[in-house]
Parts: sequence; structure tokens; C-alpha cells
Amino acid sequence: MNTFYAIMRGYIYLKGGLRVTETQPTYYITTPIYYPSGRLHIGNTYSTLVCDAMARYKRLMNYDVYFLTGMDEHGQKIEAKAEQEGIHPQQYVDEMAAYIKDLWEKLEITYDGFIRTTDKQHVAAVQQIFERLLEQGDIYLGEYSGWYSVSDEEFFTVSQLIEVYRDEEGNVIGGVAPSGHEVKRVQEASYFFKLSKYADRLVEYYEAHPDFLVPAFRKNEMINNFIKPGLEDLAVSRTTFSWGVPVKSNPEHVVYVWIDALSNYISALGYGSEDTRLFDHYWPADVHVIGKDISRFHMIYWPALLMALDLPLPKQIFAHGWLVMKDGKMSKSMGNVIYPEMLIDRYGLDATRYFLLREMSGGNDSVFTPEGFIQTLNSELSNDLGNLLNRTIAMINKYFDGEIPTHSLEETVVDSSYEATVRELLDKYHQTMDQIEISEALDCVMAIVSRTNKYIDETEPWVLAKDEDRKAELSSVMYHLADSLRVVSQLLRPVMPHAAEQILEQLGLSDQLALDLTEVEFNQLTAGHQVVKKGQPLFPRLETEEEMTYIQEMMRPKAVNAQPKVDDPSWNPEEVQLAYDEVEHVEFDQFIQTELKVAEVMDVVPVKGSNKLLRFRLDAGDEGHRQILSGIAKYYPQPDELIGEKVAIVANLKPRKMMGYISQGMILSTEANGELKVVTISSEVPNGTLLG
Repeated sequence: MNTFYAIMRGYIYLKGGLRVTETQPTYYITTPIYYPSGRLHIGNTYSTLVCDAMARYKRLMNYDVYFLTGMDEHGQKIEAKAEQEGIHPQQYVDEMAAYIKDLWEKLEITYDGFIRTTDKQHVAAVQQIFERLLEQGDIYLGEYSGWYSVSDEEFFTVSQLIEVYRDEEGNVIGGVAPSGHEVKRVQEASYFFKLSKYADRLVEYYEAHPDFLVPAFRKNEMINNFIKPGLEDLAVSRTTFSWGVPVKSNPEHVVYVWIDALSNYISALGYGSEDTRLFDHYWPADVHVIGKDISRFHMIYWPALLMALDLPLPKQIFAHGWLVMKDGKMSKSMGNVIYPEMLIDRYGLDATRYFLLREMSGGNDSVFTPEGFIQTLNSELSNDLGNLLNRTIAMINKYFDGEIPTHSLEETVVDSSYEATVRELLDKYHQTMDQIEISEALDCVMAIVSRTNKYIDETEPWVLAKDEDRKAELSSVMYHLADSLRVVSQLLRPVMPHAAEQILEQLGLSDQLALDLTEVEFNQLTAGHQVVKKGQPLFPRLETEEEMTYIQEMMRPKAVNAQPKVDDPSWNPEEVQLAYDEVEHVEFDQFIQTELKVAEVMDVVPVKGSNKLLRFRLDAGDEGHRQILSGIAKYYPQPDELIGEKVAIVANLKPRKMMGYISQGMILSTEANGELKVVTISSEVPNGTLLG
């Protein structure tokens, strides 16, 4: 529980108790629970910023809000990560939980609950859910035999793999998942959830509740990509690792990630415990906010599980897009990662929150660029909003000795149309916020700012001030300027709480902070408010080149201490714990059997009928050109850019048929954080040269 905000909001919360808010409508909003595999960048944190802005907005609209976030702490990856670091998995996730809570504090996230899947309450709830579904026949014991990616913690059918490896008889011997990670053959006893049983009910529910999946195109995505091809029963337990929730009736099995993780949304409210008051009060959730990469699990698996439990479904699941860089997803290896701390420390919390929530719109991806970030801060926050505040304060001081005029007002010829525009934008703001269209809501706010700056040009207060007979018109203009800034500041409170407060303080309107947004209307100012003698810049203008250099430098991986030396006496390579992704080690005589060569890309085209495969014509020093098929199409939407490049290939891999074409080898690639790049070789190296 975030105690500070609980006190501010004036409710009583006792451990295991329920706040006293019987007369308020409820609003339950959740982030995805974050997998603690490393630091969170600005793309990772976007879901939480959306939820925080919505939670703040709904509180200001007099809702009884419960805002949940947390961590997904079980699974094979965590077990392996902890083993690499030589610590117990619990210690590893404890340290990561502390880091994420610190980050949320820096971002001033006003969460009410922080769920961890290692919490005793959660573990007990998951076990209860599992046993109930087992008892009623929705879960059954069988044997799983198929393809599993450790990195993705996900099972795949052969048809889902972007590349399939076959032996000379045509048997599948491996492959590559859509993420680019290789899969392994897994055969083990497993419990299965009867997902197929709920396919028709899911479609019926989608059709009957058009606002359930947002954006709307997610519905067709779920139906056409997953349900229509046929939902297979879902493996929901594992026996090959132990870091997870044990199945109560069969402890050799641990509950697989998606039942464990998804159940957090109800276990955090006390479902499955003796105290279900929070669950009874807040469920069903008003909205789950997630990234698009986990939409299938939330839009198919989760509703089906709730149907099996005979529980109401959440009112809405909102899957937003990714914040990416020009060259694709953020990746440490590519040196293009932006962490929120980097921006906050230099530009302030409010500017960082504003940009991230302003930049993303709907369910589409958005591109982060240093120049775009700086331009937004300069044009919208410094020039438009900041200058409007400074001009208004300066004119009220000059013409009215710092007191906002509230009487003897005479309308100018544009006042009526101006007021109508502001009121229209105020209404639209609420509409877009209710639809979690935060970027569009900020459009409305900045449209008020822009229209108010235009209002100054239209009314020309410096001209009115020269004519004593028009003093009442001048009073009206100053009143409207101050009142519009008051409205703007209130609308910005969910996104930029500090800037909003500073605007009101400089206008002498700090008493307005006691108002809910339900009470905020235009033409609401009362007499007796004195602005500050001199306005203070909210957002100082940034030097573009200087700040671009700063951001680019911050993205580059930093060297630790001095350049390491090979003869450093403190360095003992034998003590280094080597990291292995797939296979722990191979003997040298095994490795030497793999023939790696340099090959030049002569041509490359997409394979018809496949959205995954590219077909390469390569000069690898053979008597003629060889052909290789590679499942990297999504990483190279313009494959022509690879023509002329020299790449590394496995030359002596047994040829295999794919999509009717022979594939004579494998193109090597690198992968990190979801980004894949083929391994390229200097153009000076002759084709067919052996690597090794």
C-alpha cells in the first residue's frame, strides 16, 4: 500500500481491511506483472505510467480506485538466472522487487497494491484454483510432447515456428520460435487446461461485448490468428524445474507460468483466502493494461480461466503498442536503450511523464528519437504552455497590480467563441480519458493552450490597455487567460502533478487543488487572487544539439572502471562463471565438425505463402550458388538491404526442405532483447573463406 497517497486521499486502510468508500463508484486498474529479468526501460514502464495517470484521474473524478502492479517471479528463466549468479531464486527476486519499487517511487506511481507471485497468499490462491479446476474436470493429467523455448517460457507447435529443422528423412529435429529463440524437444508428464472447450464461448463473449478488447482490432487478431486455427489444450504444469507453485495434490509438478501469473489479478484482492472483502468490492476489474506482446495470454487464456472458475470477466483489456527506436526495439546490445531514470534526472519527472504519455497513441507502436523528445518539450511545454503562463502573469502584474480581475468585465468580440471552444475541449478531454486515450486527452489540453495563445493575439491586450474606456474588456481578457490556465492545470494533474501545482501556485490559486475534476468548469474564478510578482519558467528551453548529444551518450553502454587489461593480476578467468543460453558446453572435436563459411548475398526474396521466411541466393565459394531459407523476415521488412552483404553461414548442415524449397545451410545471427541481426563479415574477406 502506498501510505502517502492513502493518507492524502483520506480513507482508512487496515491490513486485511477495506477502506470506507461506500458511496463512491469503484475503479480497479492493473498493470501486467513484470518479469524481473533486468532493468526496465521506458517502453517497459509505459503500462505503469498509463495506469498511474488513469488512477489519478479517476480519484480526481471521485472514484474509489484500487491500482495494482507487481512482479511475476517464478519460472525456469528465474531459476537459471539465480543459479548463474550463485544465489537462491528467492534472493534474486527479492532484490529485483526492491529495484522495481524504487523505480515506481521515482516515477511517483500511486499504486495501492504490489503483488508478488511468491507471496504466500498468492501461492495458496493458485493452488486452490488449480485443485478446483482439476476436480471439476477442466484440468487433466496427460503427457506433453512438443517444442519449448526456455527464453520465452512458451510451448510452440511446429506450425508456429518461423524456422523448422529437419533431418534427412524429413523428421522435425528443432526450430526457431517467433521471438528468434531456438526451441527444444520437451517430453514430460503435464497437466492440461481444456482451453479448446471455451473457444466458442470466447467468440460469443467478444461479439456481445464490443468494448472488451481494446483496440478493437485485437478481437479479429485473437479470432483469426488463434481461435479459428483451433485452440489446443494448454499445458499448465512442469516437472523439469522446481521454482514455482507446487501442485498441491501432486507436488512433483509446479504450476506453469500463465495460470500462476494471470491469477494475480484476483489473488491480490484476497480471492482464495478467508478475507475476500477487497475482491467482493472491486472485482471485476475495470481494465487490465498490457503490452501487445502478451495480448493472447490475457485475451484468450485469462477469460477462459475465469469462465472455468465461474467468475465475471474484466470489463476491458487494453493492449498498447511498443515504444521503439528508429532501428527497432530497444536493446542493450544495440546501445539504444533509454531508461526512465536517465530522463528524470536531467529533464524532471513531469516532462518525462508528459512525453511518454503524449507520444503513445492507441494500440500502435511509437518511435522514440532524441530530437522528437527535445522538440516536444521545447515546443509544447516551454514555448506554448510555459510562455502562456509567463505572459499572463506579466500582463496581470502590469495592468492590474497582480490581482486577477473578476468584476466589471465586458466581453470582447471573440470571448463567446473562445469560451465555447474551451468547453468543447474540456468535454472531449473527459471522453478521451474515460477511453484510456491519454495522448488524445493531452491533445485537448494543448489545444486549449494553443487557442488561448491565439486569443491573446486576437484581443491584443496591449492595445486595450492604452484605452481607458476599454478597461473592462482588458479585465475580461486577463480573467479568461487566468481561468484557462486554471483549467489546463487541473486537467494536467493526472499526468504532470508537480507542474499543475506550480501553475496554480504562480496564479495564486493553490486553493483549487482541493477541488475534484468533477467540480472544474470554465468561468469559475472568484475574487481576491494575487499572481506572483514574477513568473518562474516551468520548463526551460533546451539546446537541441547539446541535449541530443547527452541522450545519445547515455544510451551507449558505459565502461566499468578503467579499460581491463589482459595481464591484470586480479583477473582469474578460471573463476569466471560462464553463462550458457542453451547447451552448457561441447567438446572441441564436436565443434570442429561444424563448418562455418563466408557467403555473399546475391539476392533475397520473401517466400510466397510465408510471412516468416526469406529465400537467399548466396555465393559461398561453391561451384555455383547455394540457397538458404531463414525465418528472419519480420526483422528485415526490406530484405533488399542485405544484398551485397557478406554473412556467416553453417555450410555443412544437412540440406532440408522448407515450403517446397531446399535449404542448404543456416545463416548465423545474433539476438538480444527481441532484436535479431544477421552476422556480417568484412567485404574484404573472400567468399567461401572458412571461419574458426
